[in-house]
Amino acid sequence: MQRVHIYDTTLRDGTQGEGVQLSVAEKIQVAHMLDEMGVGYIEGGWPGSNPRDEQFFELARKERFTRSKITAFGSTRRAGIPCEQDPSLRALLEAEVPAVTIFGKSSLFQAQEILRVSPEANLELIHDTVSFLKARVGEVIYDAEHFFDGAAEDESYAMRCLEAAAQAGADFLVLCDTNGGTMPWVVGELTQRVLARFGVPVGIHAHNDAELGVANSLDAVRHGATMVQGTINGYGERCGNGNLISVLPALELKMGCQCLEPGKLAELTRLAHTFDEIVNNQPLARQPYVGRSAFAHKAGVHVNAVMKNPASYEHIAPEAVGNHRRVLVSDLSGRSNLTYKAAEYGLQSEGGPSTAEVLDRIKQLENEGYQFEGAEASLKLLLAEARGERARYFQVLEADVNTVLADALRPGEDNSVRTRAVLRVQFGDREASTVAHGNGPVDALGRALHRLLRGQYPEVGEVRLVDYKVRIMNSSDGTGAQVRVLIRATDGERTWGTVGVSTNVVEASWNAMVDSYEHKLIEAGVQPEQVSAAE
Repeated sequence: MQRVHIYDTTLRDGTQGEGVQLSVAEKIQVAHMLDEMGVGYIEGGWPGSNPRDEQFFELARKERFTRSKITAFGSTRRAGIPCEQDPSLRALLEAEVPAVTIFGKSSLFQAQEILRVSPEANLELIHDTVSFLKARVGEVIYDAEHFFDGAAEDESYAMRCLEAAAQAGADFLVLCDTNGGTMPWVVGELTQRVLARFGVPVGIHAHNDAELGVANSLDAVRHGATMVQGTINGYGERCGNGNLISVLPALELKMGCQCLEPGKLAELTRLAHTFDEIVNNQPLARQPYVGRSAFAHKAGVHVNAVMKNPASYEHIAPEAVGNHRRVLVSDLSGRSNLTYKAAEYGLQSEGGPSTAEVLDRIKQLENEGYQFEGAEASLKLLLAEARGERARYFQVLEADVNTVLADALRPGEDNSVRTRAVLRVQFGDREASTVAHGNGPVDALGRALHRLLRGQYPEVGEVRLVDYKVRIMNSSDGTGAQVRVLIRATDGERTWGTVGVSTNVVEASWNAMVDSYEHKLIEAGVQPEQVSAAE
């Protein structure tokens, strides 16, 4: 198997993406996650550029990384300053890391217009810096910034920049598609020419501005590159970097390369989702390999085929990357979808209404505005109800919500909006009631329901709402339009979705909330309170 070195730059290039910020402690946490996976290089940041990166390297020296090389990033020396006096290069040495990465301008345009130095002076900056560091650090990687754009304008000069780094002892020449617009065939051809000319290991650093970051990374490897630089989930400047979460399975499963520790690819989904959680972003459902929708099947024909042989509509086994298969139920479904879901939920497939009857009911509900693709908990309850197997945990005796809108035209008075919910329910032989206040009728009702259920069934104590969406189904009906409410809830370990539909947004929300709590109670194996035989 060909060995391809994975160089992760999430902690530096990834944090340059909009909305991505990591504390020092979080950077250490992510570094350990990557080390556990067996990533070859972890670029910790640019020492000397900001206090956070300096602190990271201070802490990293005290940590134990067994599989990865912590790497520091910096630039070629400043023009007119010898390497020994350059503060940026001194900071790299003070980081005390086994490898450093230096970027240099590898484009005539960039050297003259951005650095404002002569072409020859730029070559000296590259050679001097790499030579200086190579004498003091175990491994030096040269990132040829703007290489592909530079080659398009003057390939001879771009090659001279690589030559300066190679002659100075660079261990890797990394070709950077800094602006992210190079076509894959150009990347492949130039990678091949660089290898033939210098005989130094070559890497690829792709950006995703033309959505080719993954394709360019793979094509570079196909033409001989043995290092791929990228980030978790493709985070990075502008449109991001080459997405390692897609690059890794493509290299290992489709190209026969060795990148991670054996067996670690099966933890890829966990890595991708954990990082999203750390940066407080919702995982992208349609992300290849690791997204919730990556192995989701909806059309009846597809599901029927997948039940016979998953390879009919899946390019890899989802378990290979730590994901799992999902079958969706909608008005496009066939009987196979319901049969699969019933088996998945452990429901009886014999007895009760026929599969066709249940499917017709689902299609009727979807026609009314229901959607079960993001509300599988509601679907599970519906299937159980159709077979007479749904447990009922309480009965609503009274639900009254009152909202007082203050007059905003009267300055100086209390203009707050006050909402109060009165809820009375029955648990078996016992009644319980409460009053709750909230930001609106749905919030107030939700607080009241949670309080009563928690008192009777402690298992729901940790349940909380994490997402709430309202969609108007037929806007032409104005304020009387049908609305669909989708709720996602979690107990801290699992997350599930429920749905409610009504012309009244409060009723739709209530139905979705009830489904959410009942799903949790069923999953926890809780038995409902029963009315005594005497009654």
